[in-house]
Amino acid sequence: MAFSTLRVISFIIGVFLLILAASMLVPMITLVLMNEQEHLSAFVWGSVITSLVGVAMIAPGRPANSHLRPRDMYLLTTSIWLAVCVFAALPMMFLQHLSYTDAFFETMSGITTTGSTVLTDLGNTSAGILMWRSLLQWMGGIGFVAMGVAILPMLRVGGMRLFQTESSDWGEKVIPRSHIAAKYITVVYLSLTSACTFAYWLAGMSVFDAVNHALSTVSTAGFSTADASLGAFSNASHWVATVFMLLGALPFVLYVAFLRGNVRAMFKDEQVRGFLFATLGISLIASIWLWLNSDYAFLDALRLTTVNIVSVITTTGFAVGDYSQWGGFAFMLFFYLTFMGGCSGSTTGGLKVFRFQVAFTLLRGGLKQLVHPRAVFKQQYNGRHLDEEIVRSILTFSFFFTITIGVLALALTMLGLDPITALTGAATAVCNVGPGLGTVIGPAGNFSSLPDAAKWLLAAGMLLGRLEIITVIVLLTPTFWRH
Repeated sequence: MAFSTLRVISFIIGVFLLILAASMLVPMITLVLMNEQEHLSAFVWGSVITSLVGVAMIAPGRPANSHLRPRDMYLLTTSIWLAVCVFAALPMMFLQHLSYTDAFFETMSGITTTGSTVLTDLGNTSAGILMWRSLLQWMGGIGFVAMGVAILPMLRVGGMRLFQTESSDWGEKVIPRSHIAAKYITVVYLSLTSACTFAYWLAGMSVFDAVNHALSTVSTAGFSTADASLGAFSNASHWVATVFMLLGALPFVLYVAFLRGNVRAMFKDEQVRGFLFATLGISLIASIWLWLNSDYAFLDALRLTTVNIVSVITTTGFAVGDYSQWGGFAFMLFFYLTFMGGCSGSTTGGLKVFRFQVAFTLLRGGLKQLVHPRAVFKQQYNGRHLDEEIVRSILTFSFFFTITIGVLALALTMLGLDPITALTGAATAVCNVGPGLGTVIGPAGNFSSLPDAAKWLLAAGMLLGRLEIITVIVLLTPTFWRH
């Protein structure tokens, strides 16, 4: 790889570090408003260090007549996420006196919108740290992508390539120019966050809790300000979370299409319809099962199962109670739902609904071909022909997705973790869900007791899952680094 290319990448990373340093003003303002000025120094020093490194990276300037190729975007995307995690962890380490391992794990969990945590006693945790965690999740959801789509064209880099390498969206572009796409995406993201904040406040949360949970909900991330997660708040807040988790799991490009006048885009999309029908159907079935097998009234069973199922399907990670204790059926159901995910082009992780739909389409076509060997069947999804490139990319991702979870789970058992913790921990990291299952990392537990080596492995799994695995794995091939 040419030195000029590395110079360009270093310059762009420096720009993102300056944005990160500036964003630390938000928890600083929070500390002032919450009368916790004694904690300001942690964010001041974190911002200063991050700014100095950012300035040092942009000081040499951007090489003239140097452009990034499409393949270079894979290195740029991965490097941005790693660099942001490295420096975003500093305030947590300074203020909470965490080891750098714990601080990095918490930060990676936030930026990748995973929601796994090593922090305990959140009720007595600094308001600045709580806001910083939530803000990192919000920026990691769509914020960094929107900023990249807006900024990179100014640096003569294709901004939409960042969106495509960071997400699984392979649909047609609804807007021809990247900066216009960034503007619309940002408007949608801010509007959903504002509406969610107001709804939480109406549901009885304080302004501070409402803002934090809105940042975590719309980004489908899952950090809370209470150890009991949403279980510490009113029943009305559970329904608010359910609605906005679903909205955050829909494709943002379709929101953009809606704003540009295509009001039927969202309702005509096969992925959206499949996602909503599957979520509602599973929630109803699980609600009836819980109602019949517990002492809950039907409405309580409906609320508990719906908010938890939507949280897991959308890879948000909020929890209301310990659903892993509901019985064997619930345990297996939530484990399966860990892999599902929301729609492509949203803030969610997991396999994404469209891959299941395409697999079903291919299976149905294959069965028809067995019955009618000479017939020619036209296989389509969402009005588009399923060409070989789409099928190959889905198969490749699904294979590496499964292998990654398997290898990560095996490595965790080598570190002494029990099989349930290892398997569900690997799955929840790669799928960016948050809580695993079992007594250690389940909805009622956290990741603080895991050995440091396990936390680094899980952090790597979070990054792989957030960047759709292939983006990172391609960097490990000798072919990528050849001139």
